[in-house]
Amino acid sequence: MNPSIRLALAALLLATAGGACAQQKAAPAPAQAQAALPAWEQLSEAQRDLLVAPLRERWNASPGDRARMYHHAERWRAMTPEQRARARRGLGHWEHMDPERRREMRALFEKMRGMTPEQRKALRDRWHGMTAAERRAWVEANPPKAPR
Repeated sequence: MNPSIRLALAALLLATAGGACAQQKAAPAPAQAQAALPAWEQLSEAQRDLLVAPLRERWNASPGDRARMYHHAERWRAMTPEQRARARRGLGHWEHMDPERRREMRALFEKMRGMTPEQRKALRDRWHGMTAAERRAWVEANPPKAPR
């Protein structure tokens, strides 16, 4: 899984930490869930360690990625709830893609990254009009970087 996606998941995990630790037998109704979830300060040391351990391991194992990880965490924190929901939906789509489709999406994303909105729309429209063979040829001509 892409490290930036993993970081977003870690931020999500930290944001929803109380739910994982506080739920017992049945999930309470949404209004009740808000009141039932403890604040971070009310979690036990063991619960906090459980939540933070995966992030700590990635942080310590990848000194070269720390600045990027920190930047992603800052971006996640600055997102609105709607933006976070959209990011979660996108992650769900990504996780269910086959490897070839992911390669195509990486190539498209990298190509669109430096484009104006109009250029991106034109490429998307062109992409949607391509056959599978034309898409494969386009990806071969515009290969994505190797995933991190």
